[in-house]
Amino acid sequence: MKDSNDQEVSNPQTPGRRGGTQPGVKNGEELVKQFLRQSNVVIFTMTSCTRSTQVTDILATMGVPHVCVELDKRGDKWEIQHGLWVLTQQRELPFVFVDGKYFGGAEKFVQAQRDGTLNEILRRGLRYDYDLVVIGGGLGGLAAAKEAASFGKNVLVLNFGGLGGTCINVGCIAKKLMHQAALLGQAIQDSSNFGWEFNQQVSHNWTCMMEAVQLHIKAMNCSHHKQHLQDSRVTYLNALGELVAPHTVKTTDTKGAAMCHSAAVFIISTGESPRYLGIPGDREFCITSDDLFSLPHCPGHTLVVGASYMGLECAGFLAGLGLPVTVMVRSILLRGFDQKIAERIEEHMVNQRISFLRPFVLTKVEKIQEGSPGKLRVTALSSDGKETFEGEFNTVLLAIGREACTRNIGLDHCDYINVPTMLFTSMEYGACGVSEERASQMYGEENIEVYHSNFWPLEWTVPGRDKYACYAKVICHIPDSVSKPSAGLLKNGYCS
Repeated sequence: MKDSNDQEVSNPQTPGRRGGTQPGVKNGEELVKQFLRQSNVVIFTMTSCTRSTQVTDILATMGVPHVCVELDKRGDKWEIQHGLWVLTQQRELPFVFVDGKYFGGAEKFVQAQRDGTLNEILRRGLRYDYDLVVIGGGLGGLAAAKEAASFGKNVLVLNFGGLGGTCINVGCIAKKLMHQAALLGQAIQDSSNFGWEFNQQVSHNWTCMMEAVQLHIKAMNCSHHKQHLQDSRVTYLNALGELVAPHTVKTTDTKGAAMCHSAAVFIISTGESPRYLGIPGDREFCITSDDLFSLPHCPGHTLVVGASYMGLECAGFLAGLGLPVTVMVRSILLRGFDQKIAERIEEHMVNQRISFLRPFVLTKVEKIQEGSPGKLRVTALSSDGKETFEGEFNTVLLAIGREACTRNIGLDHCDYINVPTMLFTSMEYGACGVSEERASQMYGEENIEVYHSNFWPLEWTVPGRDKYACYAKVICHIPDSVSKPSAGLLKNGYCS
């Protein structure tokens, strides 16, 4: 045999430098197999073989357990060398075995690491409790778990709290239900124009609404998501997951009991949390949208801090429920969205008696009266630092966004912009593609053409409400065209 440094190593099948065939070579094959049973990855080498270091360094970086047998340190090296020859018919060190089978030498191992196939190769013979552990029971994590299970994989989902994540518990579903409650209030006001008569004054019961919303969410979690996991043969644990070692997660359940599980692959799907401002009183006295969707008492006069889509959606349905609402805006509404439509939404919200305080940044929140909701004093500073605002509110709602961990992973190179978006502000906003501002930056203002129109939806005509307040816009890249039968009709559909 020769090592990677071209140093000659005696082959026990032929006379060695000391002459003669070494004794006990008949047991060599069994000796090798004994080592192969100790670990999924076994390396046979010499201390002088520098190529072996490349292999062991890669395994250490990947956190893959392995056994390294240095033949020159063993008294039975001749027997082992003979066994290696019988099993591989190869002479060059190192010998790398994976899952009991000869994989190759250092060059092949390094190449597999470079072309991305090594991870799958190393997993083949490993025995784990699960093929996949998903940490986080939001919609993304649940979808991944069920899809993996459909391919016959053994899957565990870890989630601490309600299944469904942000969307089900404190996002899309809860928000849409409360938006619907506000729309029903508006429909009641409009109904008199359609002949409906009420003998008593209509009022809204916050507690009743919240109980109904939470009951629906719990029903979705219990009967829908848990049942789907069971039907998909996915194991579910209501527990926190913590990665503590390679391929190992420690789970801690609601009673504090801890247990470790192993898996070939992990998916981190832990979602997002609301951001705070880091100012005096924000965590002590303010709420976020997460809190609002399960708030047991009516929030009363509310200051919404932030003009993102979540802030404006919350402001819209709170005003629709008859509550006084003020929105504190640092600069513009709906940054990243089409600003012409953002202006229309602001006008509509002002007509709903929603106040806007701009451009101001919240600097301090103090509690001045206990209660549910109690009373808070807020202090804010104008963006130019020249003006100070002080005011009193029952509730301060922080809606300054959530931050997903998706930076620096190449999403900007995906070249896909046609992501549909829906905002449930009081005047709903749907969009697909880029805004007019972004299109001008991308193609130049001279290369885009904008078609827009105001309209009055049929259901608003009889009550005489918000005449021609609704707005539609299509932004076209002039060089783009279509050639097909009835192409004119297709274009007219977009431009009418």
